[in-house]
Amino acid sequence: MFIILYAIILFIFAGLAEIGGGYLIWLWLREGKPFYLGIFGGVTLALYGVIATFQAFSSFGRVYAAYGGVFIILSVLWGWWIDKKTPDLYDWIGASICLIGAAIMLWGPRQ
Repeated sequence: MFIILYAIILFIFAGLAEIGGGYLIWLWLREGKPFYLGIFGGVTLALYGVIATFQAFSSFGRVYAAYGGVFIILSVLWGWWIDKKTPDLYDWIGASICLIGAAIMLWGPRQ
């Protein structure tokens, strides 16, 4: 059970670093915010890459593919809480399908 909780926590931290870093760069380039936000965003994106390496799973591709499901859920939540764009039913259904797929990829029985 600990490995599942550890994986989920790492995915959340990685997702927040990736989305947050991308958002800071978006603010800089798209909304004319100060340059230092773009620099901080780039550093945060690099941190995302480091966080993901702490996963206990041995397959890089499987970890990153499964992380995609978590990233989608976090992106929907970010849009809702930060951008104030309320997700609709189809956002939630699509994100849930992705999260279920991620769980199957990570914890499905293997030979």
